[in-house]
Amino acid sequence: MPFRRRNPEQSLPVDDEKWAQTTLKDVLFAAYQEQRRARLWRNIWRGIAVLVFLAIVAGSRTGNGNHPNVSAGKFTNMQKPHTAVVNLKGVIGGNDEHDQVKILREGMEAAYKNNNVKAILLRANSPGGSPVVSNIAFEEIRRMKREHADIPVYVVAEDVCASGCYYIAAAADKIYADPSSLMGSIGVIGSSFDVTELMQKIGVKRRVRIAGDNKGMGDPFTPESPEQQAIFQQMLDQVHAEFIKSVREGRNGKLNEKAYPDLFSGRVFTGIEAKKAGLVDDLGNIYSVARDVVKAPDLVDYTPENNDLASLLQRGLGARVQLKLEEWLQQGW
Repeated sequence: MPFRRRNPEQSLPVDDEKWAQTTLKDVLFAAYQEQRRARLWRNIWRGIAVLVFLAIVAGSRTGNGNHPNVSAGKFTNMQKPHTAVVNLKGVIGGNDEHDQVKILREGMEAAYKNNNVKAILLRANSPGGSPVVSNIAFEEIRRMKREHADIPVYVVAEDVCASGCYYIAAAADKIYADPSSLMGSIGVIGSSFDVTELMQKIGVKRRVRIAGDNKGMGDPFTPESPEQQAIFQQMLDQVHAEFIKSVREGRNGKLNEKAYPDLFSGRVFTGIEAKKAGLVDDLGNIYSVARDVVKAPDLVDYTPENNDLASLLQRGLGARVQLKLEEWLQQGW
């Protein structure tokens, strides 16, 4: 029987057309079912990931008790003699979210509650900051030391422990530093700009009303009188004198002021020179101090942290989970 080629323009026979429609329907239905199954499993895995993430959040909020930054991996070390670590870092009094006084108090109080703590190391890495916050921290550390005289408190400086940071460190029983640590800077600074001549050159005049001759002191757009300069210097000298007084009390006769007459000049010392000047007791780091001085080499970090969801998302694991969740949410459920 000869083969006849079908004209494309001719319609399919009824049976062929029904077969094509049925086949297309079956293919589309199978694809739809496959898509539903894939979406179902995708949503199941998303749900599991969310539950795991929520479990991490809940565990971090409730699992640490009085030890806010002690993870499950560190919990074993807490059941035997160990050295507590509390971090002192950043600008002192830089912002309300990083309250150094609160961090030191909560971390040290948590450490004092554990009978296995043999000493507290304040790991310091700060350029200084507010003299008021520094003094509050200084007094709080001394108070807690009096209440827990059997637990020594040591400061271990890392890159820098200067100005307000050293103010706080002076409250410790002993201070240790790396040979290259920057220490000291026992001084007070206050600065501002004087743009009055610039304003005259560009022809700008400022109008300001004050009640009280010295209310506008420090205004960069207003000339400073000799009397105001003397007032500012007096303020700085008073704060500096309080700083020196606290350091002397804290170091308790260890300062080598005769050999270093510029000790309170605001000068910065390396760890090596700071030891000679009596600003530090010895050279070391948290590991050597815990091992050789405290005789409890196991370290447990008692530094409190914010355990709210936003803070968790800022950490390594939280950031990865957040990124994945955002990808899923953008894809749609």
